[in-house]
Amino acid sequence: MSCIFPAWPLLGAFLAASLVLAVTPGPGVVYIVTRSLAQGRRAGVASVMGVALGNFGNALAAAIGLGALLAVSSTAFLVVKYAGAAYLIYLGVRAFRAPKQEIALTLPPVVCTRRIFRDGFVVALLNPKTAVFFAAFLPQFIDASASPMLQSVTLGTVFVFIATITDTAYALGAGAVASMLNRMRGANLYGRFLAGGTFIGLGLFTALSASRSTK
Repeated sequence: MSCIFPAWPLLGAFLAASLVLAVTPGPGVVYIVTRSLAQGRRAGVASVMGVALGNFGNALAAAIGLGALLAVSSTAFLVVKYAGAAYLIYLGVRAFRAPKQEIALTLPPVVCTRRIFRDGFVVALLNPKTAVFFAAFLPQFIDASASPMLQSVTLGTVFVFIATITDTAYALGAGAVASMLNRMRGANLYGRFLAGGTFIGLGLFTALSASRSTK
């Protein structure tokens, strides 16, 4: 265990810091909550799984050095950031143009669940701040005497697992609110405007945010 995990005092600090960071809302949490409110718990859980896979991809990228590249290359960082912002805006436009039964306060067919999973994965993967975060955060808990890549992947996986638990709590909570809103008149219209407006707003915020912030 000592080969891939730091000693207990440092490991405890890592777990505590990971929990605090995981519950702090970011683009992935906003995406999950929006999907849960607009389309219910199952859509929220599908979003959680997609975001988790995207975060894991960023953890792997940090382990092999791409996170460090994004941290030092403004061009690479901006390309990934604007690609992610454009995808969020695309999701918002698609939500506004979707048929009423597709963006409602009830879950669409299972095919749409796969698409929600895919969208969550892309949203998380194209957030360069996550890769930069892993590149800056994980080395503080790595033992130089063991394999840095193995430790980075292991600690990144633990962080993603913690974040998946907290994200699931967000999804279930928002899904419970959606169940109550589902009984309201005009819920379909509400769902479309909630999803579309939130995704477009998040995309614009991402595009205009400071390029090197990890929040």
